[in-house]
Amino acid sequence: MENRHKKILSAIVEEYTSFAVPVGSKVLSEKYNLKISSATIRNDMNELEKAGYLYQPHTSAGRIPTDKGYRFFVEKIMPDQSLSLSDQKKLQAELLKLKAQNNKLSRTTAKLLASISGGLAITGTDKDYHDFGISELLENPEFREIDEFCKVAEVLDYIDENAEAILKKVRDGETRIFIGKENPIKEISNCSMVVSPYRTKEGERGLLAIIGPKRMKYARNKSLLDYVKKLIGSSAVIILILQAV
Repeated sequence: MENRHKKILSAIVEEYTSFAVPVGSKVLSEKYNLKISSATIRNDMNELEKAGYLYQPHTSAGRIPTDKGYRFFVEKIMPDQSLSLSDQKKLQAELLKLKAQNNKLSRTTAKLLASISGGLAITGTDKDYHDFGISELLENPEFREIDEFCKVAEVLDYIDENAEAILKKVRDGETRIFIGKENPIKEISNCSMVVSPYRTKEGERGLLAIIGPKRMKYARNKSLLDYVKKLIGSSAVIILILQAV
C-alpha cells in the first residue's frame, strides 16, 4: 500500500473510532493535514474501497474500515502505545494493595477495569465471575440494537465455555488481536477482541481479553492488558472487557 493510502486509512480509522460516523473526504481534508486535494482523497478512498479496505454503508455516505482495513491498520500502521501514567498508578495502587492483603482480585479488578476502560468488565475463575460496566457498553451505538446486545448477553451466559474457546486460539505469552469474523466467539463476529493468556505460579492458565466494537482503541487496549497481566502476576483470574471506546 502506498504511504498516502496508509495515511488516509489511518485517518479514517482514527475518525471512525472517535465518532462512529462514516468518514467523508471533506472531514479528512479539513482535519488531517494530508496536503492533497479533496478530489485526490476521494480517488484514493475509491481505490481503498475497491481493494477491500473500506466500505460505503450507503450511497453518498462516507467510508468505514472493513475487517481487512482494521487488520492492515493493526499490523502495518498502528504504533505501540504505553498506558498513561495516571492509569498505571491507579492500577498499581489498587491491585498491589490487594495482593499484599491476600485478598481475591477478581471483583475489585472488574470494577477497576470497568472504570478505566469505560466498558463492561468481567473477571473471575472458572467457578466465580463478576461483571461491571454494562451501562457504559450500552452507550455505544453498535450495541443499541436489541439483537446486538442480546448476542453479547448470550456470551456472558456461557462465559465458561467461551473463555475456553478463546484460550484454545492463543499461546501463552502472546497478545493477539481478533477482528470481526476472526473472533473465536462466532456469536459476536461483529466485535473485535484483544486477548493475552498467562500462567499462574501454580500452573493454572489465566486469560485477559478485551471485547468490543471493531472501532475499539486497539493500541490502548493492548497496553492495558499487558500492564494488568504484569501487575496481577500469579493471580488466577480471567478478565474480559467488553470495551466501549
